[in-house]
Amino acid sequence: MLDREPVIGVTGPTEGGTGAWIFTAFSVILAGGKPLRINTNMPRSIDQIDGLIIGGGADVEPLKYGQQRIERAVLARDKRTIFEWLLSILFFPVYWLARYFQHTKKSPVDLERDKLELNLLEQAIEQNLPVLGICRGMQLMNVHFKGTLHQDIRGFYGEKAQVSSIFPKKRIMVKDGTKLCELLQTDICNVNALHNQAIDKPGKGIQIAAKELNTNVCQALEHQEYPFMIGVQWHPEYLIQIARQRNIFKGLVRAAVS
Repeated sequence: MLDREPVIGVTGPTEGGTGAWIFTAFSVILAGGKPLRINTNMPRSIDQIDGLIIGGGADVEPLKYGQQRIERAVLARDKRTIFEWLLSILFFPVYWLARYFQHTKKSPVDLERDKLELNLLEQAIEQNLPVLGICRGMQLMNVHFKGTLHQDIRGFYGEKAQVSSIFPKKRIMVKDGTKLCELLQTDICNVNALHNQAIDKPGKGIQIAAKELNTNVCQALEHQEYPFMIGVQWHPEYLIQIARQRNIFKGLVRAAVS
């Protein structure tokens, strides 16, 4: 048991990503942790952190899961309290500006970042540290455990266009009995969506913890052999106004303390 605030390492791109870092750091602070920014210009030792968040950004290099990179086209309600709706309205311009001026994906792939994050993930696993993967981070976790990815998920959407929004417009079904279901305190909710890749074959020991309603696209995963090894396809850092989304960070910080 730690007698101090747990330090949570937060990975991200070297160029851009400031908005995502700010909101992720704020989420960690609200959860009772101390965020530590990590990128290829600011590498950190695993001994400096008590938990790890692998953030969003460029796609994972396809060769790492046995595929050639393909070219893709650009991607085309929860029941909440009045207070949460007011917070959504308040945060809208802030979220929008953060995403507009500080995209996390400056290039299709980032080989140096892949290497940094895979090394940190391996060390976190060895030391049994809690890990949260967000969007790209979830995909990287699956690849680490020898899973594969869909490089382009447009084919999963027919008449209804794929959602791409920082606000919760995509409905997901959360698997009963999972850690994620316990944290979210629901088996159905709406999330945001800023991705164009998804999990194909789950890696060794990985279970699918949530799927998108109607398409069955994977929206979350958990590793069954670790106390806290969770990946989410959405961006909970941009949903600070929703209590159940803040619970994901609270769960990570609690796991880092114990």
